[in-house]
Amino acid sequence: MASSRKPGSADLSGQVRDFLAPRLFPAARLCLGYSGGLDSTVLLHLLAGLRRLLAFRLTAVHVHHGLSPHADDWAAACQMACDRLDVPLNVRRVRVVVDGQGLEAAAREVRYAALGEQPADFILVAHHRDDQAETLLLRLLRGAGVHGLAAMAEDRALAGSRLLRPLLDAARDDLRRYARRHGLTYIDDESNADQALTRNWLRGKMLPEIEARFPACREILASTAARLMESAALLDDLARLDMADTAQGDSLDLAGLRRLAAARARNVLRYWLRERIAVTPSEAHLETLLSQLLVAGPDRQPVWRFGGKVLRRHRGRASLVADVGPVEGQWLWRGESELILADLGRLIFLAAVGEGLAADKLPAAGCTVGWRGGGEKLRPDCRRPRRTLKNLLREAGLPPDERLRLPLLSIAGQPVWMAGIGVDCAFQAGPGEAGWLIFWQPA
Repeated sequence: MASSRKPGSADLSGQVRDFLAPRLFPAARLCLGYSGGLDSTVLLHLLAGLRRLLAFRLTAVHVHHGLSPHADDWAAACQMACDRLDVPLNVRRVRVVVDGQGLEAAAREVRYAALGEQPADFILVAHHRDDQAETLLLRLLRGAGVHGLAAMAEDRALAGSRLLRPLLDAARDDLRRYARRHGLTYIDDESNADQALTRNWLRGKMLPEIEARFPACREILASTAARLMESAALLDDLARLDMADTAQGDSLDLAGLRRLAAARARNVLRYWLRERIAVTPSEAHLETLLSQLLVAGPDRQPVWRFGGKVLRRHRGRASLVADVGPVEGQWLWRGESELILADLGRLIFLAAVGEGLAADKLPAAGCTVGWRGGGEKLRPDCRRPRRTLKNLLREAGLPPDERLRLPLLSIAGQPVWMAGIGVDCAFQAGPGEAGWLIFWQPA
């Protein structure tokens, strides 16, 4: 949603008050992400001065990345600043793992994860207009789409809270003047001077050069981001309308997607992924994804992994399921009525006559219960030849993610029963013979 506040005003307390007042409720819990730098120090001071007027409870969290030799000193300085203002502080220590995404991105990811853990109704961060301009330029240079170019939202969901940015209309110079006027001291992170970091290079070299030619460029860029945010909201509205005929929970009807123009189909897929798993693929990745979903032959089962979820195509629908990976473990069944398979589920065995697994063919040593590894064969229909479990499961119409988590019962290494398929012909109870009916109950 575009901001309705007047940009450029130096009355920071009034800006923050007007931003918060319509959003808060009595005794709302606010938590400030507090680095100890200029921006968050100013916002801490502003919030401390407004908490009685707006009747909210204020805490702060300092995310200790451990990346600087001064990190412990910064945490101590943040504690002292919060103590002076009677604001409870939580110092949250995190471990930054650089996994192909760069140090900046990795640190940002763990930082927001830590913010989302806080017991608060609203999480506040101190991004301002200059940050917004920098973010827009960075994303433009990286080829972002409309949603990416909308840059940072002033109000969005974060875990079970709302993430608020009440200073997006304030300039960095406004914050400096406020800090001087109120005698605020703050931390100067030495990494801010590292021109090897892209944002620092943009801030220290590129933007000043642009500003020399276009003096109002920061305000213009921030205003452009606000207009792009409106465009992004309209695209989301269109996606929701189109999804009325294509989406059902965690799945999309591919025939419905095919009926849409290509741009609208991409928009639906982009919105659906973002809403379901908070992932927005690049435009190139999205194009490839949509093409394979809609065009790949019926015998193909394309799979994509996104942060703990798997996107699969099955029987005309694209579905998101948990990325559980292969299951492991073996158990021994010796005629019990129930067998628990760890946290995966349980097998129920009911005595029967003339059906199920023949009781007289079970060895005294018991049967092995495990999982298929590939290549196993079974003959559940005595009128047909033995076939691979893979083909039997596909013929049964079971979704690919379920096929990996179906238990297999074997005797001396030979498969005799599988969930979703049934008992092998050679081990089926005949008329009048004692048997076992087996039922699989996944967790």
